[in-house]
Amino acid sequence: MTTILLARHGQASFGQENYDQLSELGGIQAQMLGQHYATTQRRIDAIFTGSLVRQQDSARHFLARYQLSVAADDMPVLPIMNMNEPNSYILPQFDEFNHKDVFIKSDPDFMNKGAITAEVAKSEMPATRLAELFDQAMQRWHGGNNDQDYIESWPQFNDRAQQALEQVRAQVASLGLSRDSTVLVFTSGGVIAAITAQLLKQGSQTAYQLNKSLVNTGVTSVTFKDQSTRLMSLNEYSHLFSDGNSFVTWR
Repeated sequence: MTTILLARHGQASFGQENYDQLSELGGIQAQMLGQHYATTQRRIDAIFTGSLVRQQDSARHFLARYQLSVAADDMPVLPIMNMNEPNSYILPQFDEFNHKDVFIKSDPDFMNKGAITAEVAKSEMPATRLAELFDQAMQRWHGGNNDQDYIESWPQFNDRAQQALEQVRAQVASLGLSRDSTVLVFTSGGVIAAITAQLLKQGSQTAYQLNKSLVNTGVTSVTFKDQSTRLMSLNEYSHLFSDGNSFVTWR
C-alpha cells in the first residue's frame, strides 16, 4: 500500500504584491513538519511539488530540517529529492488555480486594481471586506454558470487535480518504489480540496468548504492499493502545536 501525503504549502505572503512567496512563518511551519516527521521516524521515500515558488520553498524548508534531524539520530538519509534537477520533482499539475483570474472575473470593475483598493478602503474592517469579496468570487467560480469566463474553470481545475493524483501514482511506479512507500507532495489548498471531495464523492461546494478549512502545512493522507484510492486522514497539523497554536494559519 503506497501512502501519498498531500501537504499544503506554508503561509504565503497574503496582502503583498507577490503572494507566491513564503512568509517567514511559512518557512518555519515547513521546518516544523520536517522536524516532526524525523522525530517520529516517519519515513519519506520521495518528495514532489507543484511549480509555484511557495510550494517548492516549502519542500526545501521541510527537507533541510528533515535531513538534519534524521542525520542527528544516525538514521539513514534517503535520497528523496534532488534539488539540482527540478524536472525530477516538479509536477505542475499540483499548481493552485489562478486566484487573480477568479477574483477579477467576479466583477468587471476589478480589472482595475485601484477599484479593488477603493472598495476595500470603504469598509471599517478592510481585511474582512476583502475576504467577503473573495468569497463571492469563489462562489461564482464554483457555481458553474460562468465557466466560459475563466482561464481555467472549476471543472477544468478539478480534472487537473485528479490527473495530478494519478501522475503521482505513475511516478511511484517509474521510480521503482516499494509497495509500502510514502510520498510527500507540497501543493495548495484548492488541489487538496478537489482531490478530497472527489474521494468523498462530493461536488464543488464541498471542495470549496474543505478548502477554507485547510491549514498551512496541514497534511491529507491518501493511499493507493492496486487500483483503489482511499482517503485516510484530512488536514492533520499536530506538528504546529509544539509551542501552542500560534503557528496555525490558513493563508
